[in-house]
Amino acid sequence: MLVLRLGPGLTLAAAATVVAALASALIPILSPLLVAIVLGVIVGNVVPHLPERFLPGLAFAAKPLLRVGIVALGAQVLLGDILDLGWPVLVLAAVVVATGIIVSMACARLFRVESGLALLIGCGFGICGAAAVAGVESTLRSKKEDVAAAIGLVVLFGTLMIALIPGLSSILGLPEATAGMWGGASTHEVAQVVAIGGILGPTALQVAVLVKLSRVIMLAPTVAVLGIAMRRAEAHDRAPASPPPASASSAAGNPTASGRGGSRPPFMPLFVFGFLLMAGLRTFGLLPDPAVTGLGWLQTVCLAMAMFALGRGVQWRALRSLGAGPLGLAGLATLTVTLVGLGGALLLT
Repeated sequence: MLVLRLGPGLTLAAAATVVAALASALIPILSPLLVAIVLGVIVGNVVPHLPERFLPGLAFAAKPLLRVGIVALGAQVLLGDILDLGWPVLVLAAVVVATGIIVSMACARLFRVESGLALLIGCGFGICGAAAVAGVESTLRSKKEDVAAAIGLVVLFGTLMIALIPGLSSILGLPEATAGMWGGASTHEVAQVVAIGGILGPTALQVAVLVKLSRVIMLAPTVAVLGIAMRRAEAHDRAPASPPPASASSAAGNPTASGRGGSRPPFMPLFVFGFLLMAGLRTFGLLPDPAVTGLGWLQTVCLAMAMFALGRGVQWRALRSLGAGPLGLAGLATLTVTLVGLGGALLLT
């Protein structure tokens, strides 16, 4: 029975979410999502081999629940508020995303990192952290170990940003709004941005979250572009170099006869459409306030459970085994988006 199969893992993730919520209530600058992913990392490293009965539920939390959370996140996005910051903020968001991905891919060979992992790092660091990694991995058909590595690097470097951005903003004497824009434009996770804004002040928090959400909405076009690229690459791989013989033609007409007869990567996953739909409904006032509140609660619960499940897959031993290459590439991607975000914040405020 499905409930019995998923129950133990979902119960564990729900318990971690309750602990995360309590920790956030006691220390408001800590986002439940950030606490949940840290709890997941702790559990994953203290108890690296959980009993088998927990695994199906945790896998469900890490994928379907994550997607539900991303859809619900769309209800928190008021496109009008983002536009009120001015179109240059959207340009800045696009530049940060593009720069993060391009630099990661361009420097992958220098750091001896496989292109699949480099692309996940670029998307995670450029868009919205672990949620972006999970959002693009189904389109990219990424290896599980690459997904876990990218999420671990997001947690590591994004957590460092929580201390880095407020500290450097104070040293540089940045106004609160400028510091908030810098944090929102350069920090990986929404949860980490909330933590930074909470440290900087209420004005910084509002600006940081809006700028970050302008990067979050870049997930949809990014997944669409990656989906088109994957479909073209697979079409090119399937294209014969010369006209096939009759037997090969008949085999090509039968998907099961071909070794690559699997499903094609989606143009855009349904949950990304759901995210955009929710954002549109909220923007045009078609979601009543109780629905927005309820979806906000659903988003927090689903994303916190998903972050716990994803964090559990982050094994420090596995990160150490990656070697200096992925760590160096992640550091370079972080430095790049941080400098681009700082430049944009100084120009726009």
